[in-house]
Amino acid sequence: MAIYELKCPSGHRHEVIQSFTAPLPDCPVCGAPTSKVPSVFGLAGAAKLPPSAESMPQTWRGTYEGDRDYVTHLRRTAEERRRLEDAHPELAGDRRPIVAHEGRFEQRPLRAGDPVPGVGAGETHVHSHPHTQTHGHGHGHGHTHGPGHTHGQPPGQGGEPAPPPSQ
Repeated sequence: MAIYELKCPSGHRHEVIQSFTAPLPDCPVCGAPTSKVPSVFGLAGAAKLPPSAESMPQTWRGTYEGDRDYVTHLRRTAEERRRLEDAHPELAGDRRPIVAHEGRFEQRPLRAGDPVPGVGAGETHVHSHPHTQTHGHGHGHGHTHGPGHTHGQPPGQGGEPAPPPSQ
C-alpha cells in the first residue's frame, strides 16, 4: 500500500492509501476524476561538510594531547575533506604547507611561498641582541655578546673589536 496525493481539475486535493494497481478514486468534494500529484518530501538533517584544514586543531593541546582515538577521528575527517576537495576543486582552500601558525601568525598562518611580513624582497632578516645578551650556540654553554657583535665574522670586521696592536 502507498499514500497518494490526488487532485481534481477544480483544485481540490486529498490523500488516499491504496495499492499501485487500484484505480484512482473520484474527488470526495465534487466527484470529478482525479490525478496523482508529485509528492513533496523532506529529508531529515542537512548535508554537513567536513571542516577545512584551517579549522582543524593545529597544536598538541588541540588534539587532547595526542589522544589516539581523537587523532584517528581527525585523520579520517581530513581524508574525507581531501576526497571532497578532489571531487569539487572549488571547495579546496590553499593547500600550501603552513610554516608558521603561532604568535603573530595565529590569526593568519604563514604558508610556504608567502612573503614574511616586515622583510621586503631581497632583504635578509637581521636578529639583533641587546648588549651583553646571553644565549647558547648549541655547543653546551652560553656566552655574552658585547655591543656590535655579529656571528660568523672575524674580529675587527663588524663583529668583535679588533685586538689592540702589539707594542
